[in-house]
Amino acid sequence: MKKIISLAFILSVAGFATASSGGQTSDSVRSFPIVNYIFKADRNMTPSVDHSKFEVLQQPFENAHEVTAACLSCHTERDKEIMATSHWKWQRDEFLEGKGVVPLGKKNIINNFCIGISGSEGTCTRCHIGYGWKDKSFDFSEPTNIDCVVCHDNSGTYKKGKGMAGYPDPSVNMNIVAQSVGLPTTENCGVCHFWGGGGNNVKHGDLDVAMLDCSREVDVHMGRDTEEMDCVDCHKTVKHQMAGKVYALSSENQNRVTCAECHTNKPHKNEILNDHNIRVACQTCHIPVYAKANATKMWWDWSTAGRLDENGKPIHENDAYGNHNYLSIKGNFVYDDHVIPEYFWFNGLANHQLITDKIDTVPVQMNSLYGSYLDKGVNQASKEPAKIWPVKVHRGRQIYDTINMTLIQPKLWDKEAGKGAYWVDFDWGEAARVGMEYIGQPYSGAYGFIETEMYWPLNHQVSPASESLKCIDCHTRNNGRLAKLTDFYLPGRDRSLFLDGFGIIVIIGAIVGVIVHAGLRRYLRRKCFFQKESN
Repeated sequence: MKKIISLAFILSVAGFATASSGGQTSDSVRSFPIVNYIFKADRNMTPSVDHSKFEVLQQPFENAHEVTAACLSCHTERDKEIMATSHWKWQRDEFLEGKGVVPLGKKNIINNFCIGISGSEGTCTRCHIGYGWKDKSFDFSEPTNIDCVVCHDNSGTYKKGKGMAGYPDPSVNMNIVAQSVGLPTTENCGVCHFWGGGGNNVKHGDLDVAMLDCSREVDVHMGRDTEEMDCVDCHKTVKHQMAGKVYALSSENQNRVTCAECHTNKPHKNEILNDHNIRVACQTCHIPVYAKANATKMWWDWSTAGRLDENGKPIHENDAYGNHNYLSIKGNFVYDDHVIPEYFWFNGLANHQLITDKIDTVPVQMNSLYGSYLDKGVNQASKEPAKIWPVKVHRGRQIYDTINMTLIQPKLWDKEAGKGAYWVDFDWGEAARVGMEYIGQPYSGAYGFIETEMYWPLNHQVSPASESLKCIDCHTRNNGRLAKLTDFYLPGRDRSLFLDGFGIIVIIGAIVGVIVHAGLRRYLRRKCFFQKESN
């Protein structure tokens, strides 16, 4: 009987879901509400300026700083806007519960991928929108340190050099680049965001170089066979401040980009599906898997790093699919593709394990997502109820101070040997000492490796509606998607004596009603027949 009740519930919801599609069998991009967005076909995409005709951009440039000076000679005051952004500062003031307001961002946060940039700025700032950030002496107030073209190059020829502190590769013709600038494209954004963590799709799991030329099955927004949107179509700017905040590195629910901005809070034609939006994020149903085109890193074990070959040279080993599964400089990795997300309650607020925080849990929670079923948005800063979110969880093992019980920021990179950089000298003790000294934090001299977890809520690689989750994916007792979220009653998954009993009564009542109704109709029909015969 309980199976019948569950089946009846699922079929009823499935019926509503089918009805909500309006009988459409395609995933037409215009088959649901879209607001605040102008389709590319309806835009005038012709550039209003031809930068190749500007004499100031035809001069021979001695260095990259001169290119920026040329840009600012026309685009005056833009430098002030850029210098106020988190893209420039790599940090923003964030409120952390129990810690107050702290400067937080890529500049100083500890993660469980490459750990952090401090002491290794010369290579990590290849993804900074500036020139020359090689150490703590970098001048954030100097306008010509801004790299305008990394975001605005439309020639496809610009690239930053490896280990060059953000300066362009010597092969780049800066005149061609400067004369080919325009609005940022997905290629501009992707050169950093697709390659976070040291490789394609390593970190986020839903940001992949394949999205430059993918089908709608990989990403329904960016697919070449759909609208082929660019990043800036959603991540719009006001005075160079980009809308959107990476959830894993931000603690406050501010300046976020939401699905509802374009699709409204009622994108479905049936209210039952729209009501799910109250406590279920759009992404939960519409991103059923991630890492669709290329694998993403799921596990990183730094403790195995340092193994060298018989000639004392670093080792590179790949798995059967070409992904690194061992590097001497980084340790062991595990990759996976078409990954089913893990699901958590999330209200938009988060906490972070700072370099100064004592370790009190294992695995160490590098960032904690706040939220629960009981969190209705009344008693927390976001004022938004917690929703069920799909999350990539990256797990690993990284260096920590076994006496001070804090995480360690080791020095990883340097151009030269003998300066304590682990990737060159392969000495964890010295890398820990030099790294912690660089950031002004204590180091006991004793280190070990500890397991960590980091949470990355998913937002990209949205699937077509036909591939979104079905009712049975969650509303089931057979290992459903939400099996681990046990703090609420989920119809079709959970048992309740009251509800089960009520359901049995309703079903029996319905059956009895049908029998009685059919019997009365048959009786009355026969009665009418005999009355006619008698007349």
